[in-house]
Amino acid sequence: LKMSIAPRDHAQVSTSASKMNRHWQQAFGALAAAQAGYVLLNVVVYNAAISASGKDGRWQQALFLLANAQEKTLMPNLITYSATISACEKGGQWQQALDTMWSDGLVPNVITYSAAISACEKRGEWHHALGLLSRMRKGDLIPNVITYNVLLGGQWQLALCLLATMR
Repeated sequence: LKMSIAPRDHAQVSTSASKMNRHWQQAFGALAAAQAGYVLLNVVVYNAAISASGKDGRWQQALFLLANAQEKTLMPNLITYSATISACEKGGQWQQALDTMWSDGLVPNVITYSAAISACEKRGEWHHALGLLSRMRKGDLIPNVITYNVLLGGQWQLALCLLATMR
């Protein structure tokens, strides 16, 4: 028996799913309930489960959920991809983060770039991190304070080089 959800109830489910980000088990429970037809399965539920997976260091699950959402043609959005990239970053998987960033014709924003730059920085992949910064600027995106903070990662020599590029 599938329940149909009124718009007000849909908002409540979305809010509840977002609150579950602290506990991936609960987020997966909400996903299972949605898959069973008890609540509306949508990209918001997947986003919550991906985000929760990332916060718990479960980057493989985040990638699995992204692939599952794509298979179900739920049209993953920029939030879905950014959460997946952040999960890879937290798991130290810089290559997976970049692969995700360039998949499916995604048009990254500042948040997406910052997460990918952070993934590269954390693994010492400076060449890739600086390449992302360059590509970001060529795409008419303006790096913000967060972008520079994750890029710097405590490297004062790099900070001096970046300072010269900020105008």
